[in-house]
Amino acid sequence: MEEELQLQVEVQVEVEVPCYFLCPISLAIMRDPVTLPTGITYDRDGIESWLLTAATCPLTKQPVPADCDPTPNHTLRRLIQSWCALHAADGVDRVHTPKPRTDRAAVATLVSRVHAAATTGSSAPQPQQQLLAALRELRDVAAESDRNRKLVAAVPGAVEVLAAVFEASANAKSEGTAAAVRDEALEVISSLQVPEQCLRRVAETNDALVSALVSALQLSSAASRARAALLLERVTAALPPSRLVSLPELAFREAVELLRDRPAVSRSATKAALHVLVRTAAWGRNRVKAVDAGAVPVLVDMLFDDGAERRACELVLAALERLCGCAEGRADLVAHAAGVAAVGRKALRVSEVATDKAVRVLRSVARHAATAAVVQEMAQAGVVATLCLVAHSEQYAERTRERARETLRLHARAWRTSPCLHHHLQVVYPC
Repeated sequence: MEEELQLQVEVQVEVEVPCYFLCPISLAIMRDPVTLPTGITYDRDGIESWLLTAATCPLTKQPVPADCDPTPNHTLRRLIQSWCALHAADGVDRVHTPKPRTDRAAVATLVSRVHAAATTGSSAPQPQQQLLAALRELRDVAAESDRNRKLVAAVPGAVEVLAAVFEASANAKSEGTAAAVRDEALEVISSLQVPEQCLRRVAETNDALVSALVSALQLSSAASRARAALLLERVTAALPPSRLVSLPELAFREAVELLRDRPAVSRSATKAALHVLVRTAAWGRNRVKAVDAGAVPVLVDMLFDDGAERRACELVLAALERLCGCAEGRADLVAHAAGVAAVGRKALRVSEVATDKAVRVLRSVARHAATAAVVQEMAQAGVVATLCLVAHSEQYAERTRERARETLRLHARAWRTSPCLHHHLQVVYPC
């Protein structure tokens, strides 16, 4: 009984937090209060995240300059700290003095140092060392937090400067200061959250950027190759079709080589290379380049990676669908000892997206590359049975089912009498 009364007393004793200690955005006690020019105080994390996507004060809706750096409210912070210490016995966490944080002006100054060192003539004392030192400082700043990376990307001209530095040092030898400059510039720019419009502008004004990234894919460092692949994926997503159709053959060879070396690189780099193939192979000329680079057998082999992620399997099938849009791609697929069977094997095991892509690949083969041997192989490998299941299963989209039925009708006469098909499948076999 006494314990119940004590518990009731503890529940009734609640600490009321002064309203001016709460951030208007998070409604939590502010740990690093800062004030905008509008006179409203917010917690630093909340308002800085807000200002990265909006240019107004959340409460007053008044415009806030893009280069605004909120002013620390030390008086309010000390009041909050004193109040929290006073109520520590009531379970209120103490608020510690925040560590000094990198502000916009400091980041802009650091970017200016990188630009100045990169444009200094060779007569200056150790210009490459100065550039390398500035890049390493910028790398450390960007590595601290997502907030800092957003600040770096928001500095006008920062992405352009880093891209120019990377391009200028892209062909450096594997060792030395120039190579270190290349690696540092690549690490920084690949870590930034650069808007697609900015990437498009940089790539369109710097023709050598794609070539520099392709050169980086040839490096021995797995980390550098992964960063180059991730950045190449974002660049190809930003480039217009008129630029994508003219990608060099070396870009496809290195992307395929990255897929071939997938045990030695990260999964994110593997998926980036797949995205590049899917995106760029939308045009016939690029499809032939990818096929000539040996993409089809590598993609088929990836279908046998049972530990692969669902999204990776979908991308592999999407890439095969693209490449089977040309005669060379279809020829490579049917020439692979397990090509057709591998596609059919994944049709029912991954996802609805993968099923649709697999059916598209099989339809393309059945329509354009179906020799008597291929038709027989499709029946023997269970591909026809898989198509029957897709065609008659309501769990798939109607378009996917119709593609499966269309594929079956192409060689219905040969497959209907095949001894490889189970009897109940022959009964429901479409004419």
